[in-house]
Amino acid sequence: MSDGATRVLADTETTGDPTADAARELIAGLALRPWGQVAASVYETGRLVADAPWLDGHHQRIAFLLRGQRPDGAWGPPEGYALVPTLSATEALLAALADGEPRTALLAPVARGLDALVGTLLRTDARTLPDTPALDLIVPALVDRINGRLAGLGRATADRLPRPPLPLPVGLTVDRLRAVRAAVAAGAALPPKLTHFYEILDATPPDAGPTLTAVGASPAATAAWLSAAGPAAGPTAYAFLQTLVREGGGPVPCPAPITVFERAWVLSGLHRAGIAVNPPNSVLESLTAATTGQGIATGDGLPTDADTTSVSLDALARLGRPADPGSLWAYETADGFCTWPGEDGFSVTTNAHVLDAFGQHLTRHPDADARYHRAVERLSEVLPRHQSADGTWQDRWHASPYYATACCVLALAEFGRGAAAAEAVDRAAGWVLNSQRADGSWGRWDGTAEETAYALQVLLAVPTTVPRVDDALARGHAYLHEAADREHPPLWYGKELYCPTVIVRAAVLAACRLVGLRTGGADRSVVDCGYQATKTAT
Repeated sequence: MSDGATRVLADTETTGDPTADAARELIAGLALRPWGQVAASVYETGRLVADAPWLDGHHQRIAFLLRGQRPDGAWGPPEGYALVPTLSATEALLAALADGEPRTALLAPVARGLDALVGTLLRTDARTLPDTPALDLIVPALVDRINGRLAGLGRATADRLPRPPLPLPVGLTVDRLRAVRAAVAAGAALPPKLTHFYEILDATPPDAGPTLTAVGASPAATAAWLSAAGPAAGPTAYAFLQTLVREGGGPVPCPAPITVFERAWVLSGLHRAGIAVNPPNSVLESLTAATTGQGIATGDGLPTDADTTSVSLDALARLGRPADPGSLWAYETADGFCTWPGEDGFSVTTNAHVLDAFGQHLTRHPDADARYHRAVERLSEVLPRHQSADGTWQDRWHASPYYATACCVLALAEFGRGAAAAEAVDRAAGWVLNSQRADGSWGRWDGTAEETAYALQVLLAVPTTVPRVDDALARGHAYLHEAADREHPPLWYGKELYCPTVIVRAAVLAACRLVGLRTGGADRSVVDCGYQATKTAT
């Protein structure tokens, strides 16, 4: 065992403070599981069933898909978020049928998946679908593959299933997919972010080789490459996949690895809540690339981005390792800051995190270059302009308005300047108060521990002690304890919605500590509230 691992394990010894003990265990996990912890993905697991049946755990992946099908035949979260996972799972089970898996186990689930697609999910306007990454590439690719699978089935099986071709949602075409595939085939240099989707591009990644860990931080993209090139072409990537399969019992997560993303969000969030953390140097050093060049990426195989860079800089500053955030200037735009150059859309959470990073810098260096002051003043105006009339913020990296609202409120409350910032924080707190559920929780579709934690953090950022706020805090805190054994649903934007489990647990733990500080006492049951709520939904 390395010295760093030994130190982490030593730091997990109990101290009598449940919050500190739970935080130490989370920090230990950051070092001991450096690829990060993400719940199993229906989309990604489906791609492995279809593209890599040779990989260990194939039948366990099929069983995972069968268990995860909803009563209505779809897979995944509500609304249009079900389209991508349902396409992937249905195509995967069709592939398994074609490969000779028993018809009796698969035919009915395939028929129900196709019915959900034809009857509801594909009968929609593309403009109403969620803005998940590369949806306009993934959906046409999988619809085409399903139509090909259906056309190739024997008559006895095909007669029991909907006849091809399945339609695309209104307004969605294959044009961009064809253009991207043609560019890849011609050897064009594509944006690095597209490596995350190589399983649908019918090409070999440009950086593929024996030392590559993962293609685009995606098990599906990695498996697609290894299926074409053979495991011997990428022994490091093959070992990476085998480890994920072993840890997940067959199914795989996505994205993975998320080394920097997980460490930055956990360390920043815990320290911001007043929880003392003492990560090993190896964990801190993994964030220091945020201080150079164009910053740092979520994990190996992904491009650098302003969001991960900002939160890494914030975490380093809070932990006594501040650095000049000049790397963020590479992402400045006319509207604020982009997540990466060429981004389609505007992310309020990225801009809130940039405000955090610049605010931290100016707190320590008030005489810093005037450009930083201008940026803080500008963001203090930009973020309120993106606030909805009801007091919420919505974002393109998370399905819940509670996450986006918490990010913006925390940044504006700590570092915002001017009346517009203060008024925006007050409006957000008013919305949170008015949207609490009868059981004390908050949530977009149902009450969840994650969204309740964000809502509590919003209320705790407002310096008021009115009885209504105190009552909401007490009810929300009680819900977190009651929900300790419930699953965390996927809410974060990826190819489909996903759940970064340790980040979610850290958010809940931070909320519990903040409520304890507000009420003037230690949260003695915080372990039940935050740390043991480890289950995740698929």
